[in-house]
Amino acid sequence: MSRAFVLAQISDPHLGERPRDGVKPKRCLRAVVDALGRLPNRPDAVLVSGDLAEHGKAKEYRLAIELVGRLGVPIHALPGNHDDRATMRAAFGIPGSGDAPIDYAVDLGPLRLVVIDSTIPGEIRGGFEPEQLARLEANLAADPERPTIVATHHPPLPTGMADWDAVNLPPSERRALADVVAGHPQVKAIVGGHLHRVAASALAGRPVLAAPSAYLQARPDFAAETVSLYASAPGFALHVLRGEDLSTQVEVIHL
Repeated sequence: MSRAFVLAQISDPHLGERPRDGVKPKRCLRAVVDALGRLPNRPDAVLVSGDLAEHGKAKEYRLAIELVGRLGVPIHALPGNHDDRATMRAAFGIPGSGDAPIDYAVDLGPLRLVVIDSTIPGEIRGGFEPEQLARLEANLAADPERPTIVATHHPPLPTGMADWDAVNLPPSERRALADVVAGHPQVKAIVGGHLHRVAASALAGRPVLAAPSAYLQARPDFAAETVSLYASAPGFALHVLRGEDLSTQVEVIHL
């Protein structure tokens, strides 16, 4: 039996945000990292899928690197709507210049990770520039055989919650992303964060997962006009590749 490759996904730790119900984001992220470190199969790499920082400050990214770095594995980050591209790029040594979109691809061995930046500076909702979709097409075409995960902050799925759907990827952007992904069968899944809860759907025949927040979760109220967040149940996702088969599990931590 081939060895399983494990990519852990941490999302939305919001370091620097005020405590909620007496719970601090730093404490939650530390608990997530500790739980990952206790797993029987420790991760081979970590994806942090946005909103690492509440204010986009350098000290918030340094803290994220310090805490997640305790796992001793490569960390791959992408921005969320609370992040600052230039500051994140400098902190993590991500190629590119300044506040340009953070799009890149990295080979993790048996698995390939392709990142596309869905953030729109100054806005909560997500979207893509035409040049980004062309870059995604090129990144996927560059290695058509290796199993691949596409990662973005705003997950391309509807939630049924009006408040969340208004600040996620709109249908036109989901269709544009689907048009690119459809031509690349090596894409096994599309993953994101942003929603502060686990949500799943499909796009272009591929599974889509929104990972839980490493800090606050959103209550599933489909009639409310605004989303309610609560503390004390941080979580993470595990994307596990064995051979050509990719599966995803989600773990929740009770503080």
